[in-house]
Amino acid sequence: MKKHVMASLAAVVVGFGAITAVGPSNAATEPQQIPGQIIVKFRDNAAAAGLLRMNGLSEGAGIGSTGAHLIKVPAGKESQLIESLSRNPNVEYAEPDQLVTAAVDEPDPDYFPRQYALHNEGQSFTSTNDTVTVTAGKADADVDAVEAWSVTTGGGITGGGIKVAVLDTGVASDNDDIAAKVVLSANFSTAATGEDNYGHGTHVAGIIAATRDTEGVSGVCPDCSILDGKVLNDDGSGSTSSIVNGINWAVENGAQVINMSLGQRVSSRALEAAVNNAWKSGVVIVAAAGNAGTQAPIYPGAYTNVLSVAATDNNDAKASFSTYGKWVDVAAPGVNVYSTFPKHPFVLGKQNGRSMGYDIASGTSMASPVVAGIAALVWSTPAGTDNKSVRAKVESTADPIIGTGSSWAKGRVNACRAVVGVCDQPMRQQ
Repeated sequence: MKKHVMASLAAVVVGFGAITAVGPSNAATEPQQIPGQIIVKFRDNAAAAGLLRMNGLSEGAGIGSTGAHLIKVPAGKESQLIESLSRNPNVEYAEPDQLVTAAVDEPDPDYFPRQYALHNEGQSFTSTNDTVTVTAGKADADVDAVEAWSVTTGGGITGGGIKVAVLDTGVASDNDDIAAKVVLSANFSTAATGEDNYGHGTHVAGIIAATRDTEGVSGVCPDCSILDGKVLNDDGSGSTSSIVNGINWAVENGAQVINMSLGQRVSSRALEAAVNNAWKSGVVIVAAAGNAGTQAPIYPGAYTNVLSVAATDNNDAKASFSTYGKWVDVAAPGVNVYSTFPKHPFVLGKQNGRSMGYDIASGTSMASPVVAGIAALVWSTPAGTDNKSVRAKVESTADPIIGTGSSWAKGRVNACRAVVGVCDQPMRQQ
């Protein structure tokens, strides 16, 4: 057979102070912050209590392993207190706890024929509810996942499945294709439960690790395990502090890859510290580049220790909505990516007419988990010795399609080349 279908997802763009998952038509909004709380890191913890009392504040809970604290403040006084505290020599930094949101834009594609990202023969397809027709693409504009599966499906050298943390809106408990892959869950959002009532996280997780069978879809790394960290609320929004706590939890529970299909437009020292701590702990961190269609950096994607991902379509062309630039590391399919959705009513279904169970979505949120899945596949081979080696393998084996060197640094990722080395000859799909 020729090459392979690959899945990609809509990207979440984090706006500093507000984290959001942004679909192609989502224009960037002004940064927003969570009212009534700020993030502060003290140089001298012994002086912290007195300093806070002077400003009429109380000590707050620590945020992950960053050394920063989440401080409750009077609503409307956030900026004033940040400015005041920042001038004190006992404060390393004070910053807003920003709002984060997730959003998907497109409708959808069915099993392999609809998963062009894994195996592209130039096929056309329709969404689950036949409301969207995706025209024929270019053969082999895919990530060669099916060929890669002849070597590994992500079970790991010692078995048990490579652990990929999905920090998002949760993973639906009622879609067996992905719910069965979740080995641990935690809720860091302000939502009442960890259930995915928005739909974004379930779609992202399915792209990474949906069960490989004859129904539904297959993830890029079908034998991987998922750590489900709900950091975004049921409206697809969250906060910098919730993301930081999610990163810390993922590291503490053995994640080898962290996927963040979310972003914010302003950098956060607490968020960057959490990312750097995860990298130092040996984790590969993957994040969406954003859906603004500009070259403006998005965080955490723009941090040095994060593998940032732009989106391409079924012709290997840059998606019109994708953020791009030399700061972006790689590209992956992110337009009309077919994956899992909750089987109960969910916000993205109500808003955009997506079907319950399975459907397509577009965005760098969908491209990011494709790369996370490939990183997990590499971890499960002898080449997966450490996070530096895994990241280097993903980047160095990317295909240099049009846009490489300008819209992204390395190319469109290739799973087969990452785990096999040379993939000139088509391999038979099992």
